[in-house]
Amino acid sequence: MKKPVDVEKNKENYLQFIANRKNMILSLIDDEGKPFISYAPFVKKEGKFYIYISKIADHYRFMENNDFVDALLIADESATNNKFATERARWNCTSQNIGNEGHDEIFALFNESHGAPMMDLLRGLDFSLFELTPLRGRYVVGFGLAFDLDIDATFFNHVVVDKKSDKA
Repeated sequence: MKKPVDVEKNKENYLQFIANRKNMILSLIDDEGKPFISYAPFVKKEGKFYIYISKIADHYRFMENNDFVDALLIADESATNNKFATERARWNCTSQNIGNEGHDEIFALFNESHGAPMMDLLRGLDFSLFELTPLRGRYVVGFGLAFDLDIDATFFNHVVVDKKSDKA
């Protein structure tokens, strides 16, 4: 008999997992419609992610020119027992450049997470704050352990695959 999935424990693990990540991988579309991947340090506040990136970075322009970005948080490879089932969380997001004025609470989170000296330096450069609003996401923590979710895990549903029809 198959052991039942402890959804609440996995939900707690998910919340702990995203709380311990500081960088996210970004998947975008470039100016020619081709996939482009990058990363950025981030903070999370009230159901949204925030990244602070330079105007000279390619991903800045691609985010400005597209409404959507995928965001991925992934476990450290050295701490992963099974590389085929690496713990990860991914979201489809909309993005918006919200500038730098009037976002003191978000910058306070960046100071806390990434260091005030670094943020003071970056705030004097050509960086801008982007708000990523997750539309839907998935957390994978092992074989048969995938969960569709929202960012704060208010919605957290175990994905069950019907092996007869190959639909998740």
